[in-house]
Amino acid sequence: MFSSFISRLGRRWLPLLCMAALIVGLPVGCGVLKYKERELLFRIEPGTAGWYHGLPQDVQEFDIKPASFKAGQNLHAWWWPAARRDAPSILYLHGVRWNLTGQAFRIEQLRAMGYSVLAIDYRGFGQSTGDLPSEASVYEDARVAWERFTAMQPDASKRLIYGHSLGGAVAIDLAVDLAAQAKKDHAAVPVRGLVIESTFTSLGDAVAQVADSNLPVKWLPVRWLLSQKFDSIDKIADIDMPLLVVHGLADPFMPSRFSQQLFNAALEPKHLLLVPGGTHNNSMSLGGTQYRQAIDSLMKSRPPAQIAGPAAVRGAQDS
Repeated sequence: MFSSFISRLGRRWLPLLCMAALIVGLPVGCGVLKYKERELLFRIEPGTAGWYHGLPQDVQEFDIKPASFKAGQNLHAWWWPAARRDAPSILYLHGVRWNLTGQAFRIEQLRAMGYSVLAIDYRGFGQSTGDLPSEASVYEDARVAWERFTAMQPDASKRLIYGHSLGGAVAIDLAVDLAAQAKKDHAAVPVRGLVIESTFTSLGDAVAQVADSNLPVKWLPVRWLLSQKFDSIDKIADIDMPLLVVHGLADPFMPSRFSQQLFNAALEPKHLLLVPGGTHNNSMSLGGTQYRQAIDSLMKSRPPAQIAGPAAVRGAQDS
């Protein structure tokens, strides 16, 4: 998913982007470069993923159309309720390239663990309509999804946020925003915890790693030329909620050291699960029982501050 952007950017486009930004330096040129950067970053695949075999009958599909969106824009969502009516719920935020049809196998695994799952496509992905995504727009989409998520799971102690690959950066940003708002309101953070998998410290770090090994000219200022930052490493200490970080040790695209660095920068309570042999996309299935136990432990961990809501308070006291 995210790997396509990194490899293509490193091998083909990054030298041209750097040269153009350094030589041209015109507003129009910068606008074109930023658009091309976003195209290369999100690499949206049209249609359905080849491995997608349709949705079970109990999955509900619907569109979210907040007043803040332009006319004709929407988020397409899947809601897959767990068999247990009182089950905890996960807000699922995916990475680049593949829409929800490419995520179904991972959503199915989370649901099999006993969780209800709300998953969305960012605007421009799948059946979600809108312009080419940007860092700002996917952050906004996550906040819109969160509002619907809270209505579908009113018990704050039973809410988890999950982000895979670039979705991990989106999830961290959402978690920080929720923590900041709770602090401003003198309230507790309205979510049990955060799970991030196969993600990175910042987009600059991810691109720089590839640039170091692929670019013939080493002095080009790769980080300075990126308009999309996704600086998770600078945010993660402020999430103010229990954290689970997961990464496959055999991930060929995003090295596990990125997750180790995020884990080190985060505050307690936190847990790091490194999956031997795990690649960018199979750590959940390969992790098996360990993965399930890690999420269950996250649900049982005591938050830094009491979670909001009477039902949530009971859940926190029982953990």
